Amino acid sequence: MNNEQTAIRTTYFSIIGNTTLALIKGLAGFFGNSYALIADAIESTTDIFASFLVLLGFKYAKRPADKNHPYGHGKIEPLITFGVVAFLVISATIIAYESIQNIQTPHKIPKSWTLIVLGIIIIWKEISFQVVIRKSKQTNSSSLKADAWHHRSDAITSIMAFVGISIAIIFGKGYETADDWAALFASAFILYNCYLILRPALGEVMDEQLYDELIVEIREKSIEVQGVLGTEKCFIRKSGMNFHVDLHAIVNSELTVKAGHDIAHKLKDYLRKEIPNLGHVLIHIEPSE
Repeated sequence: MNNEQTAIRTTYFSIIGNTTLALIKGLAGFFGNSYALIADAIESTTDIFASFLVLLGFKYAKRPADKNHPYGHGKIEPLITFGVVAFLVISATIIAYESIQNIQTPHKIPKSWTLIVLGIIIIWKEISFQVVIRKSKQTNSSSLKADAWHHRSDAITSIMAFVGISIAIIFGKGYETADDWAALFASAFILYNCYLILRPALGEVMDEQLYDELIVEIREKSIEVQGVLGTEKCFIRKSGMNFHVDLHAIVNSELTVKAGHDIAHKLKDYLRKEIPNLGHVLIHIEPSE
């Protein structure tokens, strides 16, 4: 299974999980008198739309390179990440607004059984985070990483809801708004996560040099090719799940143009064989001094 197929299957996993949890949270929050759970349901609902957005992005990114897009369509990925972050910001804003409204409005203490529901949700969302974040590292997908952090932020909001409901139940009258305060704090945490997700995606769009480990690996693999004496400049930019490389390779200055050309092709083929996630590899030959 290639990276694109893995990413798409992982996104379907997120969609199914978020849809199920949104229904469970909404019903439990309504019948259990807990706005923190309802706020959780709101976030899960936005997660569903965000995951669909990620899925559309993957399907678009799979399109082969063409005349107008010689490097492929992978740059859609960080743009999709921006959209995912926008959904997170919207959900955090709604949760914060509704929390403030509920803090000012007297209401019943949440039902104790909602804690059981939350406990199950917390465990499931953390498992979901671990599954999706592992797949995001496997596929080098920034939008899948953003989707993973949706699961983690969901788990955190559920933990805060658990704490808030526990306080309301233990201390009773006068602490009915504890779960509303929990939802408000959760919205602040979600906004903080938005920055953590947005920052690397922005760097990807701007072709920021963030791949020092990969550069070291490319340099080490390059000198394994016969005729390559060393490397000079090495620039990397990410597009979708692939990394495009511009590399200056040093060869014997006495070689003919054809010999240098042949070494460049051998180096390109060797790098793409040894490092599967490489896309376009442009080799510039430098003569040794």
